[in-house]
Amino acid sequence: MKLDTRAMRHLTAEDWRVLTAVEMGSKNHEIVPTPLIEKIARLKGGASGVHKSISALAKAGLIARVKEAKYDGYRLTYGGLDYLALHTHAARKHVYSVGSRIGVGKESDIMVVADDRGTQKVLKIHRLGRISFRTVKANRDYLKNRASGSWMYLSRLAAIKEYAFMQALREEGFPVPEPIAQSRHTIVMSLIDAVLLRQISSVPDPASLYADLIALILRLAQHGLIHGDFNEFNILIREDKIEADPDPDADQPATTITLTPILIDFPQMVSMDHPNAEMYFDRDVACIKRFFARRFHFESTAPGPFFADAKKTVGRGGARRLDAAVEASGFTKKMAKDLEAAIREQQQQASAKNGDADDSDSEDLEEDESGEEGTTSEEDDGRDGEGEGEGSHVIIGDHVPVLENGEGLQMQKLTINDGT
Repeated sequence: MKLDTRAMRHLTAEDWRVLTAVEMGSKNHEIVPTPLIEKIARLKGGASGVHKSISALAKAGLIARVKEAKYDGYRLTYGGLDYLALHTHAARKHVYSVGSRIGVGKESDIMVVADDRGTQKVLKIHRLGRISFRTVKANRDYLKNRASGSWMYLSRLAAIKEYAFMQALREEGFPVPEPIAQSRHTIVMSLIDAVLLRQISSVPDPASLYADLIALILRLAQHGLIHGDFNEFNILIREDKIEADPDPDADQPATTITLTPILIDFPQMVSMDHPNAEMYFDRDVACIKRFFARRFHFESTAPGPFFADAKKTVGRGGARRLDAAVEASGFTKKMAKDLEAAIREQQQQASAKNGDADDSDSEDLEEDESGEEGTTSEEDDGRDGEGEGEGSHVIIGDHVPVLENGEGLQMQKLTINDGT
């Protein structure tokens, strides 16, 4: 589904209370009974006010009634969860306007957003279950009674984990985007002026860039971490210009351009103590070796690196164990287990559907957003509008931002993808 925020400014305070009530009720109900929505919302207008808001929310595709249900009730859609997250970001002044989608992956959408000062940022929306949630629900007992809320629960876990790791990595000086805020299944982070490694056809010095990436894998290991999906889809390359000492005889100052890798996408990150740590570590190394050989025709003469050697470096030199730090931050082992199982199922579904060699980010992967088999919504959940078009932002705040140059918010043609 595509995010369309045009209805957001038209929602009343009562509508937001009812939408929040549906979210709260969905924690324990597959379909939230209408009387329970009325009880949680507690509108001054009573039942009639709740029903008026329900109608408005259903028309916008934020909640949906399931046909042939045993009782009258509604479920929260992905669109409803999107709106609740954006409402929180807007209230905290992190997001004021939403621009175009600049990346789509099998498990997330990437949007350009801006705050009320016009500073552009990135909004990542986790969408676990986009490929197929039916198999996940059928084969995993960790979902228990969550039913249709399972996608919401797991997408939220993905955002919590990614935000926690991004914070920990940033504090240790790793080249990652700056994490700004997290709400539900979304993260707001800094926008990086960089290009996805997958979209680069050539580099001046492949050996140097390869060495930097291998060093990054080993540095993560020193801090007790394995990325788990270290490939050309999750590495941005930023060009940094370095001015050399001026030469009085030269017409122009000498400029050296260096390529700096920026690491993104962390929901699948695991500890060096994970039971399958060696497999994940070797896979990360193999992905980089394979890509450089295929794309840049470069193959390192040095063997490895090997997991056994990297394992010995964990904590060396006083390096802080970031796997332990993230767990201490509130992302528990149970959460990690739930999320890991879901991501593994997603990857298996993607491989079965597209084949392991197909690494394209295709919108054909998008399926029924509820993941419920045999259910049909009376309202349109998709809201597949394209927003206000390329180069514009849809305002969700209360006033129009003023930029220093007096120009409107312009979209950048970035290429941030979230491949798996």
